[in-house]
Amino acid sequence: MSLTAGIVGLPNVGKSTLFNAITKQKILAANYPFATIDPNVGVVVVPDERLNYLKEMYHPKSFVPTTFEFTDIAGLVKGASEGEGLGNKFLSHIREVDAICEVVRCFEDENVTHVEGGVDPIRDISIINVELILADLEVIENRLNRLGKRVKQTNNKEEKKEVDLLTRMKDALQKEIPIRALSLDEEEVRIVKSFQLLTMKPIIYMANISEEEIGNEENKYVKVVREYASKENAEVIVLCAKIEEELSELTDEDRSLFLADLGIEESGLDQLIKATYSLLGLATYFTAGEDEVRAWTFKRGMKAPACAGIIHTDFERGFIRAEIMGFEDLKTCGSEKAVREAGKMRLEGKEYEMQDGDICHFRFNV
Repeated sequence: MSLTAGIVGLPNVGKSTLFNAITKQKILAANYPFATIDPNVGVVVVPDERLNYLKEMYHPKSFVPTTFEFTDIAGLVKGASEGEGLGNKFLSHIREVDAICEVVRCFEDENVTHVEGGVDPIRDISIINVELILADLEVIENRLNRLGKRVKQTNNKEEKKEVDLLTRMKDALQKEIPIRALSLDEEEVRIVKSFQLLTMKPIIYMANISEEEIGNEENKYVKVVREYASKENAEVIVLCAKIEEELSELTDEDRSLFLADLGIEESGLDQLIKATYSLLGLATYFTAGEDEVRAWTFKRGMKAPACAGIIHTDFERGFIRAEIMGFEDLKTCGSEKAVREAGKMRLEGKEYEMQDGDICHFRFNV
């Protein structure tokens, strides 16, 4: 699965520091706008305790977790849609990602400048959202201008349907309502996809707090971000980018101890990776044996042959059936043999829709 989540935010909100932690790469993270100009892409491992359990059970020669990509996109500023800062370039980079992770500054620090002069997370969110809305409006208005005149002459039903949808979207955007907040049917979603609209992309907000406020749910800035996000049913992940970067430098054992000292069960980054993975509609199935235990990413709704094709195209082309057991059944029964004896090993055909946590053996013939 080649889906990508883009990390966006105003300059100096902790975006590049967070990206350093995510990918353990040392990209430039400086205290001035536009420290990041070209998008940096990093592959992250999706944390999954199920995979660790399978590793302990099978003791494989090879162990492969599943991954996906994050892209660090340079900081947006007011006027980006009109080319301010490096606006047009940044907006084109956002257009290329499948989901948006927006970093919002929720801490005060006189040593870290704010491009807008002070900390106000809702203002910051609004600045970015307005720029994305303006960019989408330009796309929609251009399409309406071209299509509207033709529809008046031809009265083509399909094109009229598109004009009606475009008009509805234009009205929403002018009220600062993102396209993802509209109720669209399958046909409308298909039409919208061709426009690559920025406000159609699903979003997660990341509230970046100070080290001193880790574990403090009473942060006034985090509260207002949660209230804002709830209006569009978006998730909020609270983290401290600086601490996450420190955690990324530690061994697994030291990392666990550090988290325990902080009174945290799971790092903010692990929460973010899992939340983004889910936001993109991704899920995981496993192949397991003495040679290899491996996690495979698939898009929810995919059927067994297509999932088999992720391993190799021959698996999909010659698919016969899949032998499947659920992870929870394996964990409960304790072994493959016990799963079989309990009658929980299944043979599934071409119409089977793969489920998260399925452990599979594909049978095929080419």
